[in-house]
Amino acid sequence: MFRDFRQFLLRGNVVDLAVGVVMGTAFGQIVTKLVADLLTPLIAATVGKPDFGALSFTIHNAQFRYGDFLNAVITFVLVAVAVFFLIVKPVNYVSTLAIRQDSPNPATRKCPYCLSEVPKAATRCAFCTSEIDPEEPPTSEQAA
Repeated sequence: MFRDFRQFLLRGNVVDLAVGVVMGTAFGQIVTKLVADLLTPLIAATVGKPDFGALSFTIHNAQFRYGDFLNAVITFVLVAVAVFFLIVKPVNYVSTLAIRQDSPNPATRKCPYCLSEVPKAATRCAFCTSEIDPEEPPTSEQAA
């Protein structure tokens, strides 16, 4: 039973998930500190109040504390901005660099049957020997 449990724990999925949770937690702390220590004081310098938690109003002896909600909304927006500009944009840029494909050879095309590269003027695929229509009309040298 211990051997089965050890095998379960050492599976790639469990280890990958554990690493992802640990890295996510560490990154979450970085983003939280970025928002709390840099972006929120920047807003406080602009607006003049770093904490809106004390804001409230009263209607018929019922007190509505909207300040905490406002703090949560601002924090959410700031975290979203930080994640977007520090993670999403750079990762998208790097992935577009990695995915960038070479331009296709203008003198060849793909065989519709086996998807091999064949010359545009070919009437038969050299790989699967299927007859294909040429994209360019054969010249007098090719017809002979």
